[in-house]
Amino acid sequence: MTKVSVVGSISMDLVTSTKRVPQAGETVFGENFAMVPGGKGANQAVAFARLAPHDVNMIGAVGNDAFGETILKNFKENAVLFDGVGTVPQTTGIAQITLFDDDNRIIIIPGANNEVLPDYLENFWEKIKDS
Repeated sequence: MTKVSVVGSISMDLVTSTKRVPQAGETVFGENFAMVPGGKGANQAVAFARLAPHDVNMIGAVGNDAFGETILKNFKENAVLFDGVGTVPQTTGIAQITLFDDDNRIIIIPGANNEVLPDYLENFWEKIKDS
């Protein structure tokens, strides 16, 4: 079986859609809202795990919060191994995504992703080398 390790960002995407974005100081009505597990690394891990039976290891970090719990549950449901995902004191990273007029605007708050530094990754070098 193929082994894959993904080192990358993990976030909760907070997605709103609206007909137009507000000007400074203005409030507009939105049309839809969704909270979706995301992050570039997490999305790649889930997509690869869905393609075929692989051992896909996600390596990263989430916060000790409800978003982190939801993301770990999503990994489990999609057969992504997440023993390389640490739970840290910072909040889980988020992406606030506004969809409008066939375009988007995104604000990223890295949160726990900022903890994934070389020292953190040293614990997972063997897992990475095996993939």
